[in-house]
Amino acid sequence: MSSELVTYTLEGTTAVLRMDDGKANALSDAMIEALTAALAKAEAEAGAIVLAGRPDKFCAGFDLRTMMSGPENAKALLQKGSQLLLALYGASLPLVVACTGHALAGGALVVLTGDLRIAAAGAFRIGLNEVSIGLPVPVLAMELARDRLTAAALPSATLGARIYSPDEAVIAGYVDEVAPPEAVLPRAVAEATRLGALPRSAYRATKVRLRGRTIDHIRATMDDDLRTLLNG
Repeated sequence: MSSELVTYTLEGTTAVLRMDDGKANALSDAMIEALTAALAKAEAEAGAIVLAGRPDKFCAGFDLRTMMSGPENAKALLQKGSQLLLALYGASLPLVVACTGHALAGGALVVLTGDLRIAAAGAFRIGLNEVSIGLPVPVLAMELARDRLTAAALPSATLGARIYSPDEAVIAGYVDEVAPPEAVLPRAVAEATRLGALPRSAYRATKVRLRGRTIDHIRATMDDDLRTLLNG
């Protein structure tokens, strides 16, 4: 299975999803739909998932053209993207993120959804830059950050809109390790295969216990939060 934006392959029992829009891998309507379909296919036939970007570009976040085209279009895109992020965060299979380059705003959130996250070494930028561009950090982003980042890094990463290098991102909790760019995808596949060998029902039930409360809170507050974000 593949689309123009997401390539889907099976490596053994691990589904490898590669985003590539030829640019910065923005979360456009089409990219979100392609990722949602690929995730559903993986959960139906694979034992684990790797989500990767293109060389030097993992994901640039929500598509600015749509976000700037009017509040209704922005709300629709954010709703659709939020559902994708929650599906990734609560995926029934092990999910390993191969962060192949820059990951900002919504792209950093995609990184945070991974059970294990491996970043490419290099002059790449990872982080939530919302406050620096005049936007409040949404509840979804705040709760994912609260779950995954260290307590010490959380204020700077959210209030301070701090952007991290890959090595700094390990310390902050955005990623778990850094590897040479050519090794990121093989490492991710190896780790996904390892995690996929664990008993699936136990893994799934444990993830629900680990993340279910956060996911439920995000879902319960999403509509009000989006209304606040878009109406000022």
